[in-house]
Amino acid sequence: MHLARLLAATCLGTLLSACQMLPGGSGRLEPQRHAWEHLKPGCQGETCPLVNIDTISFADEPQLNALINERLLRMTQDAPGSPLPASLESYEKDFLASAEPGWSSYLQAKVLEQHDNLVLVELSSYLFTGGAHGMPGRGFINYDRKLEKPLSLGDMLLPGQEEAFWKVAEQAHLRWLATNKLDQDPDFIKTWPFERTANVGLGYGAMLLKYDVYSIAPYSSGHPEIRIPYPQLNGILKPQYFPGRG
Repeated sequence: MHLARLLAATCLGTLLSACQMLPGGSGRLEPQRHAWEHLKPGCQGETCPLVNIDTISFADEPQLNALINERLLRMTQDAPGSPLPASLESYEKDFLASAEPGWSSYLQAKVLEQHDNLVLVELSSYLFTGGAHGMPGRGFINYDRKLEKPLSLGDMLLPGQEEAFWKVAEQAHLRWLATNKLDQDPDFIKTWPFERTANVGLGYGAMLLKYDVYSIAPYSSGHPEIRIPYPQLNGILKPQYFPGRG
């Protein structure tokens, strides 16, 4: 169990840290990090339940701070429609109070990229409550500093272009299959067909599509990421969201 926890923490930290690229001009936001890890009170040993939280906030960006906090809290929901915890601290308290030996919960938020008045935040979670492995989660926040709001896919696209966007995404999925040498495996293609995802990010080098485990690939593949080069989105993506035009 100690090894599983180490792998979970390493996976989350590496994936979020290794991709922290901040191209673009001046005026970047400087995130403040808030990180802690607590064990179940009174417990000692490697199987003690734990909660590890590693999040960020920004000076003078209350809307973005509240959004990050809310999205992390949503990642703690273990069933659709279940009530949100009042705070990360109350979630930690309730989780540890009922946790069994070996259980663990990790929550992270980190800036992935900043460019063109956009802040791309990646959210990450990992919950282990027994079984062969834990359940990881991922999500993006595309925050437009000029509009002071998070962007939905509809906000990013020109009117009437959503179906065209997903056709381009399907082509990117075919390239992903070929890159990973899966395009010649009919069983894989039948078992794991292309799906749409809510996790779309306005990266600097490409538009990013992040998938949950068990969506377009088995658990062992982690969170697949499909990249769409921006030239393929001409006439689909709003001009101001092409890097360098914002």
